[in-house]
Amino acid sequence: MEVRIDEELCTGCGLCEETCPDIFKMDEDKDIAVVIKTDYDEYDEECIQEAVESCPSEAITTE
Repeated sequence: MEVRIDEELCTGCGLCEETCPDIFKMDEDKDIAVVIKTDYDEYDEECIQEAVESCPSEAITTE
């Protein structure tokens, strides 16, 4: 699985970081979310899916 954040769509609301703090972090300089972990386990995948579904700007995608 690969997680991507579209920088053009991200509004910097921080919901993904609240949902999955081990995966996402807010980049204070750019005021957008970034992916900080790329080695995912089963728990992470469930959390990531929740973040994808709750992102108000639909900026998070997975492949």
